[in-house]
Amino acid sequence: HVQLVESGGGLVQAGGSLRLSCVATEYTVSSGCAGWIRQPPGKAREGVAAIANDNNPAYAESVKGRFTISVDTSKNTLYLQMDSLKPEDTAMYYCAAGCRSWPPAHERDFQYWGQGTQVTVS
Repeated sequence: HVQLVESGGGLVQAGGSLRLSCVATEYTVSSGCAGWIRQPPGKAREGVAAIANDNNPAYAESVKGRFTISVDTSKNTLYLQMDSLKPEDTAMYYCAAGCRSWPPAHERDFQYWGQGTQVTVS
């Protein structure tokens, strides 16, 4: 079965950086479509970034210039480099794969989900 395991979340000061990782099994990230979705406390889930093959990565307007999504093909791992973090970035971050369309517009566009990793910016 498809499994996505995130890591790298934690508590960071505003202006700091974190790098999230997502290791995928039974799914080839480099030949498919994957991304990151976050859910701030008390709010709905929102797309952060997505990547698929040779497509230019898609980013939420709020993170453009600060976050970078990438893939390590050999490790079948998805990454999200987060720089210049803001308190507004505080959320549970989920790795998701299996986009049903490009660019993915909402959470329903992803077939598979990880358990999430908490990012808290103070």
